[in-house]
Amino acid sequence: MKVNLPNQITLARLVLAIVFFAILGQYSQRDPSPLLLDIGVTLFIIAAATDWLDGYYARKRNEVTALGRILDPFVDKVLVCGGFIFLAGPSFCGVDGRNVTELQSWMVVVVLGRELLVTGLRGFSESKGIQFGAEYVGKAKMWIQSVTIAVLLIAVAHGSAIEGQMVLRVQQVLVWLTVAITAASLVTYLVKAKKLLLETSS
Repeated sequence: MKVNLPNQITLARLVLAIVFFAILGQYSQRDPSPLLLDIGVTLFIIAAATDWLDGYYARKRNEVTALGRILDPFVDKVLVCGGFIFLAGPSFCGVDGRNVTELQSWMVVVVLGRELLVTGLRGFSESKGIQFGAEYVGKAKMWIQSVTIAVLLIAVAHGSAIEGQMVLRVQQVLVWLTVAITAASLVTYLVKAKKLLLETSS
């Protein structure tokens, strides 16, 4: 089966995500390597920033496919959820055991839970022949999550060269903003799903 250009771009983003995770897997806060994080954040930014590119070409070339509709959000979720899992993991804990990113495990559970639930709702909707497209708050959520991951990586790599308290505040604001918009996005989709369930049961 020939893979069209939009899906090739999506697959390239998946490869970038895998390399990004491999780099984060090599990092240890107990023996920090700013260069390793610089390479990682560069790959992440390229993968996240080109999210619009596959959709743009799919619409422009009239090459929207079922594979693309599944693959594109899947890669988004892998990239973002994987990034948060690594950032909240032991690799980013210092000798005192504190995670320097300000991320807590329950926050990552909120992100993962939201993605799993929305994926399930989307699958149910499409099985009924009803489109379950992304809401604006969902798109904003993706970009805020991506900005948070990038900023956290830069802060960990170069935070010592900036005023410590300012870096800490920025990290805290972004982390809590991510949790808030993820929760808001979940509520939006639950309201949409309730309507869908009422329509399908009537």
